[in-house]
Amino acid sequence: MNLDILNISGKSTGRSIELPEGIFGIEPNDHVIYLAVKEYLANQRQGTSDSTERGDVHRTTKKFKRQKGTGGARAGSLKNPMFKGGGRAFGPHPRDYTQKLNKKVKVLARKSALSQLASKGQIKIVEDINLQAPKTKEFAGILNNLGLADVKTVIVTPAYNEILYKSGRNIPQANIRIAADLNTYDILNCKTLLLTESSIQKISETLS
Repeated sequence: MNLDILNISGKSTGRSIELPEGIFGIEPNDHVIYLAVKEYLANQRQGTSDSTERGDVHRTTKKFKRQKGTGGARAGSLKNPMFKGGGRAFGPHPRDYTQKLNKKVKVLARKSALSQLASKGQIKIVEDINLQAPKTKEFAGILNNLGLADVKTVIVTPAYNEILYKSGRNIPQANIRIAADLNTYDILNCKTLLLTESSIQKISETLS
């Protein structure tokens, strides 16, 4: 797949780049994508939710009313979940939600997600963005020039760029990612994937 390289003004530079067919042109594997997204979301969970069940409630276990003659249902413990102050039935407890996929599956998932976006025309290539100082207004102007002002966008850079990160962190629709850390969820959780020219080589090295 051949894509034009745009400059930060949103105009064509007159140059183009060939995206690796083995990364951006494979048949997407939907099941592998599902597994990778499921793993990512599960691993974001803290797993610290806890609740007080009837065994944890500090109340007497003495039968608090007689068995018969009250006109009400039988009851033997104030710890019962049906009473106010009683323990919760089958409540959550701290647990580890961590899931693990093997490396080959993760790589295939990322290739599938990239190929899916490429087939839909949701990938743009821009020349490397070099700002002199952290300027949100300047970075927002670049996105506007590229037609991405109100579009959920993931910008991929070859390495961590502090100036670029600080310029874009206050823009809700923009997320900046390093090529080596790009994951399946990030790829799919955007309308447009904006790749800087140098990041393509880094993506190829990571996924080859």
